[in-house]
Amino acid sequence: MPKTITLFLNTSPYSYENTYTTLKIAEAALEKGHETHLVASADGVYNFIKGQKGSGLPHAANGFQELMDKGLKVDL
Repeated sequence: MPKTITLFLNTSPYSYENTYTTLKIAEAALEKGHETHLVASADGVYNFIKGQKGSGLPHAANGFQELMDKGLKVDL
C-alpha cells in the first residue's frame, strides 16, 4: 500500500548537502510509488529559483522540477 511521505526543507541550496539528500529521498519515494510532499520554508524556498548558481551540486530548481513532473507536490 502506498504511503504519504512529507519532507521539510529549510536550508539554502548550496550551503549544506540537505538539498541533495532531499532530492534523492523524494526521488526514491516517488519511484516506490509513494505520494510525496515537500514543504520548503525559510531559506529552503531559494531551492526553487530558476537559474540559481552554485558549486558542486546539481541545480536545485531543475532537480525539483523534474520530480514535480513525476508527481512531487511542493508547498512554499
